[in-house]
Amino acid sequence: MASTKARQDRKPWTFLTNHARVLICIARDTELRVRDVAQQIGITERAAQLIITDLEEAGYLVRTRIGRRNTYTINGDRPFRHPAEADHDVRDLIEVFLGEGSFT
Repeated sequence: MASTKARQDRKPWTFLTNHARVLICIARDTELRVRDVAQQIGITERAAQLIITDLEEAGYLVRTRIGRRNTYTINGDRPFRHPAEADHDVRDLIEVFLGEGSFT
């Protein structure tokens, strides 16, 4: 019984980082507002903006301003950042969530 209580008290964790979630969210809709991305993922707008900037600076996203809105293009050919997964492109991750062939 004590081990069950200890497990319940642990910090919750997930398999995907917020960076991956933002990338997948934008892949689903390349015209989402930062506010919408933040709401869908459950993070602050500031956190979403910082992540989008990280992804853009690393070459995973290209932001294009159209009027007052942004639209994004994802570079699916960029590899995962960790050496253990560097032989995979982010296209592989996106296709797991959006379906094979859904990302061009």
